[in-house]
Amino acid sequence: METVIPIQYKLRMKPDLLNFTFSATVEIQVRASYAVGEISLNALDLSVDVCAVDEAGQWRSCEFDMDAAEETLRVLLPDERSDDICLQIRYRGIINDKMAGFYRSRYVVDGKERYIAVTQFQESDARRALPCMDYPAAKAVFDITMVVDEDLTALSNCDIVEETFDGNGKKQVRFGKTPKMSTYLVFFGVGDFRITEDTTDRRVRGVTLPGMTPYAKYGIKFGRMALSYCEKYYGIPYPLPKLDHIAIPDFAFGAMENWGAMTFRENLLLHYPGVTSRLGESRICEVIAHEIAHQWFGNLVTPSDWKYLWLNESFATYFGYGVVDCYHPEWQTWDHFLLGQTQSALNRDGLRETFPIEIPGGEHVVINTSTAPIIYSKGGSILRQVEAFIGPEDFKEGLRLYLKQHEYGCAESHHLWESLEAASNKPVTAMMKSWVEQPGHPVITASRKGNHLALSQKRFTFLPEDFSQKWMIPVTVTFFSATGEKTELTLIFDTDETRVPLGEEVAAYKINTRQNGFYRVCYKDPDNLQKLGKQVEEKNLSPEDRWGLEQDHFALVKAGMASVESYLSFLSHYSDEKAFLPLMSIADNLHQAYLIVKSGLKEKIARSGRRIAEQVLSDLGFEPVEGESHAVAVLRDQILWQAVLYGSPIADEFARKKFNELSSGASIHPDIKKSVLQTGAFRGDLDTFAWFTDRIKQAVSEHDRMNFLASLGCFSDPVLIEKTQQYLLTEVPDRNRFIPVAALCQNPQAIPLMWRWYLSHRDELEQSHPLLYERVIASIVPVCGLERVDEVRSFFDDYIKKHRMLTDVIRLSLERLKINHRMRDAN
Repeated sequence: METVIPIQYKLRMKPDLLNFTFSATVEIQVRASYAVGEISLNALDLSVDVCAVDEAGQWRSCEFDMDAAEETLRVLLPDERSDDICLQIRYRGIINDKMAGFYRSRYVVDGKERYIAVTQFQESDARRALPCMDYPAAKAVFDITMVVDEDLTALSNCDIVEETFDGNGKKQVRFGKTPKMSTYLVFFGVGDFRITEDTTDRRVRGVTLPGMTPYAKYGIKFGRMALSYCEKYYGIPYPLPKLDHIAIPDFAFGAMENWGAMTFRENLLLHYPGVTSRLGESRICEVIAHEIAHQWFGNLVTPSDWKYLWLNESFATYFGYGVVDCYHPEWQTWDHFLLGQTQSALNRDGLRETFPIEIPGGEHVVINTSTAPIIYSKGGSILRQVEAFIGPEDFKEGLRLYLKQHEYGCAESHHLWESLEAASNKPVTAMMKSWVEQPGHPVITASRKGNHLALSQKRFTFLPEDFSQKWMIPVTVTFFSATGEKTELTLIFDTDETRVPLGEEVAAYKINTRQNGFYRVCYKDPDNLQKLGKQVEEKNLSPEDRWGLEQDHFALVKAGMASVESYLSFLSHYSDEKAFLPLMSIADNLHQAYLIVKSGLKEKIARSGRRIAEQVLSDLGFEPVEGESHAVAVLRDQILWQAVLYGSPIADEFARKKFNELSSGASIHPDIKKSVLQTGAFRGDLDTFAWFTDRIKQAVSEHDRMNFLASLGCFSDPVLIEKTQQYLLTEVPDRNRFIPVAALCQNPQAIPLMWRWYLSHRDELEQSHPLLYERVIASIVPVCGLERVDEVRSFFDDYIKKHRMLTDVIRLSLERLKINHRMRDAN
């Protein structure tokens, strides 16, 4: 138990948007469990003028000292005190341009540059705006007042309860007191915001900049639906009087779950009819649902320490997809989950440089390129595994129990396990400990031994290494008889090896039915794998199972346990594949291999990719059709660009024709716009480059702007690649700089040029937001370093000593480089 805990903050904030500064006073009521002579707070980049302590209603000055390295402010009390203590601190600060703390965001209206100021406090940046106890367990009530220009709008977590004008162009805006909450969830902002309410549920509001109000309607309508779903599912009403959806121009993350005042990148909230693609629509809905799920998982019940951050993010990730699937089952949302979350998590967790979902270390767990795929994606995938294990009703009842027992408080992992176990009467605690507390995931090796199926487990890594680890794996097996009948078996596999009886009628077996389990499978029987291939051809396996077979096979290629040739041969079973999930995965894996392997094999991959892509486009049609499924729309845009890249003449002709129409002023369907733009750049000249930069400048939506920036990285002419590199450094805002960089690192013509460019412009790139700079490193190193592996490794061996905060992303990037290099040399 902490000696001193906060009870309430009373903050009066006066921002200056002309000079980008603020002055503030905060009164902090704390409670000391025994007599203390000082109180330690977190503070960063603040200038403290006065500290005082309340004595019988009078403020008595206190000495204090700041430690910039430790990010602390120590208030020295006149004498030792216990019980309730009230401090007053007057201080000043900067409204920075770092997209962290209390920061400014730029926008343009009628050619004039304007600014808003907003907060982004997760994980530990509240200390940049107010002295506080800046860790999740230190929950308190916040009473916030802002003094702003009278023509601007002030926002915070709760509703305005009082607004007074001073007659000199300023107004004082006081907000309702918040529930007991953590500092990282506090929000306040000021600007020329426009607010609109949902007509059905007036708690749900959209907050935009001038001219953008109509584009928030789509998002707040889905926000209302998601809020209704969560209230019913969790069995606890949303406790605040409002739920703002706030669009922010400059934002390092995708969105943030501030209680009652959620913030979003503009493209993840605003919907532009005729511009936003079907994929963009589903992404808006998924992110909104993610942040609304946080209002319970994270805001109502908060992890007691950052090591338990998965209790926030894994659940928000899982329910982000679950809520969308409830309202739009036709979107095949769980297919997107397997592609975007489970597939990326398996690939990230297959590195030796990984860590448990419950991250050791405690105080600072930064959400970054290294941690996010584990905390969000792997954690969400493990929840899918748990729900399949205990059943959806017990899963729901367990979550309700967990939330009710810990509402307005903090929790640790074991609290969740115990609630799920109480609801289901199944060994959830034993199972979850093996998945949450240790790094990595298993590969199950299967082989037929007479009338038994022999299974063994060990940790899967792309680079070989022996680990003495075991998991409690809920294994499902589907058996196929010679006559086509199916039977299923479920077992708990928690030993190194086990055997499962097989009847003589079993002709083939498929492990991990519907891919509910978070593990790889290696089939040692070539005959069984061939028979499963026939099941793929005949569509006797679900799309999830067809995806799982293909995914595991490609993972074995990367691990050096199978060849690219064997993978291409196995893909022959998918020659008539129609389903979104396996086709999207095949497209992604072929593209990875195409970028890595040497020239001789590269053409074989291109032929295979071209053949599959042309078949898919023949099935789907090149033009979007009214009423077609969401999956078809998303798949076509992906496949069309790759068909062009692999040299398909029919795809190239179609896309170039569409680009010519677009560049001549015509409009094209948003569901093929990105692939058409990519093709236009790929075949483009100097005039094309000028057209792109002009369109980026004129773009009215962030969705459109990001598509143009991604396409800018697809030029094949070295001169235009160099111009793109220069443009992204000088003209692209920090929030979006990684987008063309990532595209260049997937462009075969640009890849040989990227490493030298990075070395030459490292100083400029280092000025980016840390999360965004990490993405640059993670994009460049694994593929662009293939021709100079020793040089890249030697450079980062020295670089990492000076940039300790980048240790994780550098190590995982170098490991991916090593995996790719071995794969290239082995094939």
